[in-house]
Amino acid sequence: MKEFIVAIDGPAGSGKSTVARLVAAKLRMNYLDTGAMYRAVALYLNSKNLSPSDDLTDVLDEIEFHYKDGSLYLNGMKVSEQIRTAQAGKLASDFAVNPAVRSKLTELQRAICKQGKFVVEGRDIGTVVVPHAQVKIFLTASFEERVRRRLKELQEKGTILTFEQVAEQIKLRDEQDSKRSLAPLKPAEDATVLDTTNKTIEQVVEEICEIALRRMNCESNRC
Repeated sequence: MKEFIVAIDGPAGSGKSTVARLVAAKLRMNYLDTGAMYRAVALYLNSKNLSPSDDLTDVLDEIEFHYKDGSLYLNGMKVSEQIRTAQAGKLASDFAVNPAVRSKLTELQRAICKQGKFVVEGRDIGTVVVPHAQVKIFLTASFEERVRRRLKELQEKGTILTFEQVAEQIKLRDEQDSKRSLAPLKPAEDATVLDTTNKTIEQVVEEICEIALRRMNCESNRC
């Protein structure tokens, strides 16, 4: 199989980034974080003093993404940890409502996925970006658990916020992602929905790998 896609979608704090990386490593597949692409583009546009309501068509034509050796490059520059800040996340969600931004990034993400076997994580992968993905997973967890996970992640990176502050950020992101008219966050009709609230990372990874391996075997045997 030249192309095989495991699409992993879910809201902020559902664990999709950590899980997707581990699934990709275990299955020896490439890993693509589409959220990183949105964050990088949002920072790029913001650096040019542009806003989501502007006509972004021309500046978006300047943007190129390349995937090499497990890393993303925007216009030749490796996407750095700068994209992991709360500001970058807020900017990504704001710019994501612009149709030109979503169209451009969807086009770039599809082009990358055609390069081989990928575990792709984001918010509209199974519904919009690669609806033909062989495996579609939608991860979720209780709101409190998602806040706790994000708070721990931020603390490990040296960002000190309160539980209430992180809860407000995730609540706002949930509203923006699920209520936008363009590519809202929701499970694909044929996605497997996994509630990770009371599961370890290892359990979730194992479950997804089993689903993916069954599908790979099915594809190989044309069942």
